[in-house]
Amino acid sequence: MGARISGSRRQGERADAQTGERRIKPKKPRGRAYKRAQYNRRFVAAVIGFGKKRGPNSSEK
Repeated sequence: MGARISGSRRQGERADAQTGERRIKPKKPRGRAYKRAQYNRRFVAAVIGFGKKRGPNSSEK
């Protein structure tokens, strides 16, 4: 039989049991891959058209 856990470790376990199932998000690229994605987002995928320029946080298509 294992020893009973007391104190802060036990409280941590209890708190962990209360939290819901976490959604696992895919990790963001780092380093060179991040810069590549940034370039693609800014220059390659940007549609050159008429009208007002949109910012990077715009949700309009």
